Amino acid sequence: MSEPRRLRDQDEVKVAIIEALADRSEQGMTIFELRARTDIDIDTLESHLTELKQDRFIKIDESSNDQIVIKPTERALNSTQFNESSSSFLDELRDRLPF
Repeated sequence: MSEPRRLRDQDEVKVAIIEALADRSEQGMTIFELRARTDIDIDTLESHLTELKQDRFIKIDESSNDQIVIKPTERALNSTQFNESSSSFLDELRDRLPF
């Protein structure tokens, strides 16, 4: 797999995580709910959650019934980085062509 494609796939994983969390932004999701919703393997999910936390796109809430709940930050909800309309022309073209 080429390096640009691999990087694009990583961004798609992060977008899937943020989109899943955005749908339940008030109550958040446990790691198991997030894994079931995104269908991402646990190791990949863990590494991307670490990156998203370091970049302040998610926050961890440990105050609800002894469960760790992951919630998106306002930065993630308002970020154009995760906005569907921010995809480039080349990304759209690449998605439409069969290669």
